[in-house]
Amino acid sequence: QVHLVESGGGLVQAGGSLRLSCAASGLTFSSYIMGWFRQAPGKEREFVAAISWITEYADSVKGRFTISRDNGKNTVYLQMNSLKPEDTAVYYCAADWESRLRPSHRTTGTYKYWGQGTQVTVSS
Repeated sequence: QVHLVESGGGLVQAGGSLRLSCAASGLTFSSYIMGWFRQAPGKEREFVAAISWITEYADSVKGRFTISRDNGKNTVYLQMNSLKPEDTAVYYCAADWESRLRPSHRTTGTYKYWGQGTQVTVSS
């Protein structure tokens, strides 16, 4: 059974940094595209970043956030710098059994497995 467990969320002031982690189990981690999404109150879940051996980012986070993975630890990370109040959301990691990063990996329906999410709150 596949499990994705996010951690590292919290409360931070605008301009600060956080590093999210997502630990995966029950899958051959290196064979999966890993993605980060976020959902703010009253809004739809939106794409943040994804990684295979290359990376993709939403325009809203490009230059501020960095996605990375450690296949030896079955973990994907999201380093978030220069945080803004509009980054406040629940952040979710997701996994898709696919070797090649595609435009569809920017959509929630592409991913089969999801974590429970971790709250990130950025105060102004």
